[in-house]
Amino acid sequence: MYRQSKQNRQNRKHAKHEARKKPQRGTALTVAAVAALVPLAAACGSEKAADDTGSGSVGAGGQRVTGVRWSIDSVTVDGTTHRAPDAAHVRIDDGGEAAGSTGCNSFSARAAVEDRGEGERVRLSDAMFTEKACDKVPADFEKSLGRALTTGPLTTEGGGERLTLTTADGDTVRLSRSEDASLYGTEWVVDAPGQQGDEGRARLTFDRDAKTVSGRLPCNRVSAGATVGDGRIVLGAPSTTRMMCEGSLMDAEKRLLGLFDGKVDYRIDHETLTLTSEDGTTVRAVAEQ
Repeated sequence: MYRQSKQNRQNRKHAKHEARKKPQRGTALTVAAVAALVPLAAACGSEKAADDTGSGSVGAGGQRVTGVRWSIDSVTVDGTTHRAPDAAHVRIDDGGEAAGSTGCNSFSARAAVEDRGEGERVRLSDAMFTEKACDKVPADFEKSLGRALTTGPLTTEGGGERLTLTTADGDTVRLSRSEDASLYGTEWVVDAPGQQGDEGRARLTFDRDAKTVSGRLPCNRVSAGATVGDGRIVLGAPSTTRMMCEGSLMDAEKRLLGLFDGKVDYRIDHETLTLTSEDGTTVRAVAEQ
């Protein structure tokens, strides 16, 4: 009995020892698996970080490719160069969208900009063009531009104020930077519903030094404080004249007054000012020529 009891104790002791060993083997296997996965996770994280920081938004020569309104100067396809209309332009946003105009038809596309080490590459996909017929914009230019922009990846070359996009076949789209209108000192003509010719046009001008905005609504004159910073404008309570006008003009005026006494986000794209209130109301205005 004593010998058997001693043997049982040894068996239990051996079993506990083996039990302790198994978790250790499992832990070692888990650590090894994690170690093998770390390089993959790090690689994915690096790629995402590059996208988030917009590393592809700076082209050859150090200028920004995205976030800039580029005027289209010309397009060359199969050795033939087509001059672009004055209004032709393209803008590629950091969020992965491109939009522009041929000078007649507007277009939009998905956009990807990536750093290739020796230069940047732009790829536009899922492009959509409107199909208006315009006498002053040659169809050959529109066709060539569409082909050059959308048939494959485009390399970037240039510096400062100019940028050239080149296809794999050597076709080119030449661009130059368009300056945005200044928020201050520009007379912004508001695109307001109900306007009737010049009589119904709302016009606003921002004054940097006085920190005010003033001008004319569809019916009455208006002035208010305007503090600008970080892409926002804090508009004060409006002071207006008290004229009464036709009903549609008063409705448009009421809509514009809703922007005041609060914060609005603003964005300037070349000669277009977009104001968006906290409740999502959007008003657009164009710089007076």
